[in-house]
Amino acid sequence: MVADVLIVGAGPTGLTLGIDLARRGVAALVVERAAGLFPGSRGKGVQPRTQEVFDDLGVLPALRAAGGPYPPRLVWRDGEQAGGAPLFDPVEPTEGAPYTEPLMVPQWRTQEILYARLTELGGEVAFGREVTGLTQDADGVDVAFADGTTLRARYAVAADGGRSAVRRAVGVALTGEPVDPAPFLVADVRLRDLDRDHWHMFPGPDDTGLALCPLAGTADFQLAGRLPEGTEPDLTLDGVRKLVGAYTHLDAEDVTELRWSSGFRPRAALADVFRAGRVFLAGDAAHVHSPAGGQGLNTSVQDAYNLGWKLGAVLTGGAPETLLDSYEEERRPNAAAMLGLTTGVHRGEVRRGKATVQLGLGYPESPLSVETRTAPAGLRPGDRAPDGRVAGVRLFDAFRGPHWTLLGAPAPAEGIRALPAAPASYGPGVFLVRPDGYLGWTGDTTDGLPEYLTRLGRN
Repeated sequence: MVADVLIVGAGPTGLTLGIDLARRGVAALVVERAAGLFPGSRGKGVQPRTQEVFDDLGVLPALRAAGGPYPPRLVWRDGEQAGGAPLFDPVEPTEGAPYTEPLMVPQWRTQEILYARLTELGGEVAFGREVTGLTQDADGVDVAFADGTTLRARYAVAADGGRSAVRRAVGVALTGEPVDPAPFLVADVRLRDLDRDHWHMFPGPDDTGLALCPLAGTADFQLAGRLPEGTEPDLTLDGVRKLVGAYTHLDAEDVTELRWSSGFRPRAALADVFRAGRVFLAGDAAHVHSPAGGQGLNTSVQDAYNLGWKLGAVLTGGAPETLLDSYEEERRPNAAAMLGLTTGVHRGEVRRGKATVQLGLGYPESPLSVETRTAPAGLRPGDRAPDGRVAGVRLFDAFRGPHWTLLGAPAPAEGIRALPAAPASYGPGVFLVRPDGYLGWTGDTTDGLPEYLTRLGRN
């Protein structure tokens, strides 16, 4: 075996999973087809729930330093300002949810920060490794590369995007439908004569239009355009200049530089399964969607965060291999809901705000969510574990790391951090918090907890 886990793709999904496995002592290797990290801004929104994930992984301070808040919208018509408004409905922070506003960080910068953290933990990315085939048996996975070499691992994770070579190799279909018949273009540009205090919107005829968003922490703007049906996006500097000249009050020459560009047609699609034997699908390899609402990168990161602790538990913690079945059971329903949400935002049926910050996501139907209280009240198994304070300790500080946390009783096993109580906001009882920040088990006392932990190899 070259590695316990081979992660294909060094985007946010693969890098997050690599970080989580590295801190658990799992031998994992990330391979990436490209010669380096992705260069564009594409997934620029880091939602509050993902900020909590990044807090746990030790990268939130760097992300907050690199990014900034979203600016308000400013609509232009015929070269005149026609009014504006915040892009998101406000969500007030509370003790349990300290992060409620999306953070804008260009995807390329997020990946730089994740890559730095991965290497800090001793992880590795092998660039220029294009996957051309995959076979598996009862003990492992053999992955073939374009240079004629192969690597063997106990498990493989497809984090290689919407056109995933790994997903195709294992024969998993991506089922869905178009969201919008129009072509879209997104690009990172440098501009003259446009302020950086607003997200500038330039509506055009027949629901076409252009938007120019200043990218926090950079000198760039992200250009996003919905183009006339039947046209093909021109991804060159001249093509982008023509769009800016046609839709805005700026001159074409005010676009001084094109740094990255891409064209796409929004589609919502979901992989038929998220697990095929020893291969797992995560991120865009498992679900593709409209970028509206800023859900994609975030859902992808949370796929990795859900899978990481489970692989770690099986590979180093003595958990049964069947624990890995819960990855699909938990993440596929969440991904399906995300597809519906992003389609609704794209079509103007859902507003950005409480629905898009992802703080309400959970796993109430999961086989890992076990309630044993006689009269449950407050939080339930599968709910996100909120922040708070117990005996002078901030809960998010107590949760940080690859361990489980028990609130309300002494730790019954090694590798579990215990605090004497839960905040009143949790309700009455004893609460076991999973390594990914969700409640796994609740009880009036610790009766039944040892049996739960035994199921997960924590005896």
